[in-house]
Amino acid sequence: MTKSDYQSDVLIVGGGLAGMPLALALAQGGLSVTLVDALNPATATGAGFDGRVSAVAFSSCRMLGQLGVLKYLEGQMQPINDIIVSDGRVRGPSSSLFLHFDHTEIGDEPLGHLIENRHLRIALQAAVTEQAGVTMVAPNAVTHIEYGAGVVATLKDGSTVRARLCFAADGRNSPTRMAAGLKTIGWDYGQTGIVTTVEHARPHDGVAQEYFLPGGPFAILPMVGNRASLVWTESHEAAKTILAMDDADFANEMRARFGDYLGECAPVGPRWSYPLSLQLARDYVKPRLALVGDAAHAIHPIAGQGLNLGWRDVAAAAEVVIEAARLGQDIGALDVLERYQQWRRFDNVTLSLLMDGMNRLFSNDIAPLRLVRDMGLGLVNLMGPARRLFMRHAGGSVGDLPRLLRGEAI
Repeated sequence: MTKSDYQSDVLIVGGGLAGMPLALALAQGGLSVTLVDALNPATATGAGFDGRVSAVAFSSCRMLGQLGVLKYLEGQMQPINDIIVSDGRVRGPSSSLFLHFDHTEIGDEPLGHLIENRHLRIALQAAVTEQAGVTMVAPNAVTHIEYGAGVVATLKDGSTVRARLCFAADGRNSPTRMAAGLKTIGWDYGQTGIVTTVEHARPHDGVAQEYFLPGGPFAILPMVGNRASLVWTESHEAAKTILAMDDADFANEMRARFGDYLGECAPVGPRWSYPLSLQLARDYVKPRLALVGDAAHAIHPIAGQGLNLGWRDVAAAAEVVIEAARLGQDIGALDVLERYQQWRRFDNVTLSLLMDGMNRLFSNDIAPLRLVRDMGLGLVNLMGPARRLFMRHAGGSVGDLPRLLRGEAI
């Protein structure tokens, strides 16, 4: 790698699913961006790197359209037409009380789209490559950052990046956040998420299933074709045992939970596992630095909202910074960055704690709690206004939305 020095308005540390859309939004708003990522872009888009599928809310899809990303996702987006939430036991019947979300109740748009993370990265990389004003520096790593009148970052190869503002988009274990002394709170759930892909005989019709079992939620997420992504939550010990099974035993355990509503089914491809925890940054900002995405908050995947929360950060941060630049303000000043923090903190904390509470309520086999939660699902299912409000929240169309999430340019 040849040593170079870079000068831009903004430095973004982390070229993943938060860093790349933030770079696009800022550049389209007239700011120059240096985007530094430790991973080789080819590694990040490899078939074995990340087996997860993301539920991209309809407001997030609007943002991707405005940023020019959707054109690179043609044929890779599975619409979510319905979501069914139910409660049950392994090898036992599910509760007769359930919650059904039907997208036609709130409009013509699907509730969102299921997109493989790999294809999201491919599309975002393509858009970033074509976007004027963005310089992608990868693979490389930030080893030190000095904050003062501006930002001076030293990279692994000895080169430097000078900017007015740094965004940390380098994940839940963000080295940038830790080096800046921004503290977090959180806890481990004692659960592991097992992820794999299943092929099945019958069409899924765009229906996503969230099936609550004593060990944790078992999500069946429709993919393009007759395929589904499983997000299978178990205790650490149970997950370790399941992951160690041979293919036949693993398939039998999967089918005991999957059921037969999609006909013959079988897991295909590799298995991935991810420890589950909650982590919230106490502060998102300090002079010249702001956190976005998992660097600011990492939540339980029980409702697939983690990526959408991060993209709401991206849309809000870009809007605040671009408007400050247009007004001639210092984009790295604390009073500017606090506008972003105030905009996003309540939504992030509220949804994080809601997902935490849902996981605790449903991940057990305690009879009184089972009765309460089943009655709750059935009651909400009968209440049209409440059901539609939940759908709009999940779609990201409630509250003070940034322009990008409304499908508008900043």
